[in-house]
Amino acid sequence: MEFLFDPNLWIAFAMLTALEIVLGVDNIIFISILVGRLPPELRDKARRMGLGFAMVSRLMLLFSLSWVMGLKADLFHVWGQGISGRDLVLLLGGLFLLYKASHEIFVEVEAREQDHAPDTDPAVIKAAGARLFWGIIGQIAVIDIVFSLDSVITAVGMVDRLGVMIAAVIASVGVMLFAAKPIGEFVDRHPSVKVLALAFLVMVGMALTAEALDVHMPKGYIYAAMAFSLAVEALNIRSRAKRMALKAQAQQA
Repeated sequence: MEFLFDPNLWIAFAMLTALEIVLGVDNIIFISILVGRLPPELRDKARRMGLGFAMVSRLMLLFSLSWVMGLKADLFHVWGQGISGRDLVLLLGGLFLLYKASHEIFVEVEAREQDHAPDTDPAVIKAAGARLFWGIIGQIAVIDIVFSLDSVITAVGMVDRLGVMIAAVIASVGVMLFAAKPIGEFVDRHPSVKVLALAFLVMVGMALTAEALDVHMPKGYIYAAMAFSLAVEALNIRSRAKRMALKAQAQQA
């Protein structure tokens, strides 16, 4: 038990937990946007299941470290470019994220999916709700694997103790579990923030696709651009709230 009193161990745990939380931001945003399409009573369940998949997939990859690191070996070459198993996962995940985020932006801006009249048959509504729920859980599970692969490879590069990695993953998912609901509710309340978040996912999809082709795009640049955009949007939200308050006061006077 002496290793528990090693300060280097706790520093590594804190740094890795913080990094896992930062790397999980895009996962939280993806889950929040998809879950927002479900009825309110199913959203918490979907969030818990989505983040549960994220934790399980990361732990499974951690327990198969030799296989994960083997994914970095080239499987074949295309035009002189080596393609590994990791590249294929990142490429497919990036393309899926690009498609999904672009589709969600189209739905949000054009609102085409609400044009048809809703069915009033309770059995049809229940069946459609079940299909939507499990369809969303399936999409979350797919993208969890992609995000988890990058996260685990980063963890292996930082820490050489499996126990520390497992503890950091569990701690980071616990933090994300608490953060997912308020983030999702905030995104639902502000459609412009939802479009910004989807644009962020498009950038992440592009970064994953580029990474698969050995073009490294530091995520710090993407996070910095998104933070700046969110700061500007926060000012816009505050400005709109003040205008609405002044308008309400003028109407009451």
